[in-house]
Amino acid sequence: MAGEDRRRQLLEVAIDLFSKNGFGGTTTREIAHAAGVTEAIIFRHFATKQDLYAAILDHIRITVGTDRWPVEVQALMDRNDDEGLFRRIMASIVQMHRTQPRFERLMLHAALEGHELAVMHHNRMMLAMGRPLLEYIERRQRDGALRGCDAMAVILAVAGMARAWAMQKYLYQICESPASDEETIESFVRILMNGLRTATIQEGEDS
Repeated sequence: MAGEDRRRQLLEVAIDLFSKNGFGGTTTREIAHAAGVTEAIIFRHFATKQDLYAAILDHIRITVGTDRWPVEVQALMDRNDDEGLFRRIMASIVQMHRTQPRFERLMLHAALEGHELAVMHHNRMMLAMGRPLLEYIERRQRDGALRGCDAMAVILAVAGMARAWAMQKYLYQICESPASDEETIESFVRILMNGLRTATIQEGEDS
């Protein structure tokens, strides 16, 4: 197998095992056995476990195209499109759960086990989207477009509603709502905007 193909295979096997058994329940020996190679082959492609974890995040980013999300989010912020921004973030979160449930389970294991991959993922997301989004909300509040409140609470509300829906539907598979993802996201956006729009903005829209 060619080097790049072998690397992708090892990443897929690692993601699969980590998502099923967690990090404490998965060894490099088990990854090697499942991939049909020796441990030496794994360390030939990933010199350290940290290299493997970073490669998993890169693999997901390339597979799903999450590297495009910050660009799309920035374009919405440049236009001061609050609704479009919140809608895009929620849609991205739901898309990840729908198309990459293994990765979401893997990240749950990482969080529960206090694994360094959770910190790596958080730091990457904060650098790419978290801080710019926080600054955007604070700016929109200063401009009078959004109500004054804890900007981080707004971010948590945006992400939390979408994640709760997606986890019930795609991880736990217990969601009984007949609404589609798009319909649910639209409801969430309405809830957010009704709570965040200032009276001046709301009056301007009604007139």
